[in-house]
Amino acid sequence: MNYVIEGLDPAPFAPLFGMPDDALAEMGVVRMRADEAPGFPCRVTLDEVPVGDTLLLLNHESRMGDTPFRASHAIFVSEGCAAPARYCDELPPVMQSRWMSLRGFDADGMMVDARLTAPGEANAGLRELFADPRIVEIDAHNAVRGCFAARARRA
Repeated sequence: MNYVIEGLDPAPFAPLFGMPDDALAEMGVVRMRADEAPGFPCRVTLDEVPVGDTLLLLNHESRMGDTPFRASHAIFVSEGCAAPARYCDELPPVMQSRWMSLRGFDADGMMVDARLTAPGEANAGLRELFADPRIVEIDAHNAVRGCFAARARRA
């Protein structure tokens, strides 16, 4: 089973880049500086933000629509990132070394099945879930902190 994982489109976040901290705070957004790696996974580049670089911590609605599975949580976005990453049949760096919660959804946005994977097992977990023909996309969340990591779609 082939799959594609893409980072988030940076366009909705671009107006926040360079905005003063007090203006960001009014919108519930926090500017941070990465002080360790790993530890600050960007949801656009799907890679760790290098130590010293700035990023934004903000709420993101990862699963939209009128379903019981509508979801939002905090995510990191590298300040100034310009293009989303794209991975075909391979895991992005942010999914390789973390415990992942993989949640498989059908075309109606209903969860069909899920897996918890240890570091290094997410690829196998994705392939197991995609073996079910009802599953059209899988949301990956960091299992420890619960935040949205990325979405995998059938290729």
